[in-house]
Amino acid sequence: MGSLTRPHLAERYALACLLSTVLNAANAWSADNPGHRPLATPDEYDILYPDDEPHTQAEIDLGKTLFFDPRLSQDGSMSCASCHDPDLGFGDGKPLSVGVDGEFLSRHTPSLYNLAWGVLFFWDGRSPSLEAQALMPIRSRQEMAVSTQELERRLQSVPEYRESFALVYGDGAITAGRVGRALAAFERSLIVVNTPFDRYLAGDGSAMDDAAKRGLELFSGKAECVRCHDGPNFTDDSFHNIGHRNFDDPGRGGVIGDPSLHGAFKTPGLRNVALHPPYFHDGSQATLEDVLHFYNRGGDSPRHRSRLVRPLSLSDAEIADLLSFLHALTEPIEIKPPKIP
Repeated sequence: MGSLTRPHLAERYALACLLSTVLNAANAWSADNPGHRPLATPDEYDILYPDDEPHTQAEIDLGKTLFFDPRLSQDGSMSCASCHDPDLGFGDGKPLSVGVDGEFLSRHTPSLYNLAWGVLFFWDGRSPSLEAQALMPIRSRQEMAVSTQELERRLQSVPEYRESFALVYGDGAITAGRVGRALAAFERSLIVVNTPFDRYLAGDGSAMDDAAKRGLELFSGKAECVRCHDGPNFTDDSFHNIGHRNFDDPGRGGVIGDPSLHGAFKTPGLRNVALHPPYFHDGSQATLEDVLHFYNRGGDSPRHRSRLVRPLSLSDAEIADLLSFLHALTEPIEIKPPKIP
C-alpha cells in the first residue's frame, strides 16, 4: 500500500471548510476557541485514499463481499458484519463485543460511518490506516482468529475470488494486504452527508424542527459538545478521558505509554449516532439520553478526567432538545448482503 498524501489533502480540506456554509452559533464558538473546526459538511477531497486514488466500484464490491464472508473467521461462524451489522448501525447492539470463541471482548464495537475521513482507528487509535484496521480483528486470537497464511489459502481456493482479485488488482494473487485494502474500500463507502442537519446547513430551514434547532444552539454553546465533537464529522479525532469509572482499560495511554492519557479514548463521530446503541468504549451507556445525562453531571469520576468534561447544569428540556439534534444527524444506509461465493 502506498503512503497517504496528507499535506495537500489538508490544504484542500481547509479550503473546503472555508467555502462551506457554517452556522453562526458554531462559528461564534470556534472564534472564541482557536484550533476547533466549525461544523460543516464533509468534503470528498479530504478522504484519505491509499496513493491518493479513489477506489473503483469493483474494489468496493469485492470488499463488501469479504465483509460478509464467514471464511474470515476461524470456524466460519462469523464475519465482519457479525459485529458491524448494517441493520444495527454497523454495531452489534451489545455492550461488549463477542469473539469467535463466544468470549466477551474488553470493548464495545464502534460504528463505521464516515471513516473515510479518519486518521487513527480503534478506540485507542492503535491503527494508522483503515487497511491495517480491517485486518487486525481477523488476525486477533480473541476476535476472528485467522492467520495471514490461512486467510490467503482459504480465499485463494475460491475461483470467484481469484477472478475478482484479478479484475481489481491486475492478477489473481490474493494477499492479506489486498484483503485489507478491499475491506477498507468498502468501509470508506459508508458515507453519511445528507442528514436533516446537512440539509439545514445548506439552507433548508424546514429540514430540522424547532427542538433540533434549539439542540444545535446548545450543542455549539451551553452544552459545549463542540469542544470535542467538532468539524464535519463531529469528532476532533483526539482522545479524552471523559470521567468513566472503568479504570482497568488504559486506552490511548497504553498505546503511546503516556500515563496522562490513561483511560482516554477516541472521540467518536456522531453521524447516525442514534442508530447504534449502546455507547462509550465499554458500552456502559444504554441510550443517547443516558449519554447526555452522563455529560450533564460531569462524568462519574474525576480520576484522570479531561478538563473539557465538567457539569453543565442543563435542564431536562434542554437535554430533550439536544437529543432531537442528535437524531437530526441520521441518514440510514441500507446494505443488501451480497452473494458469498
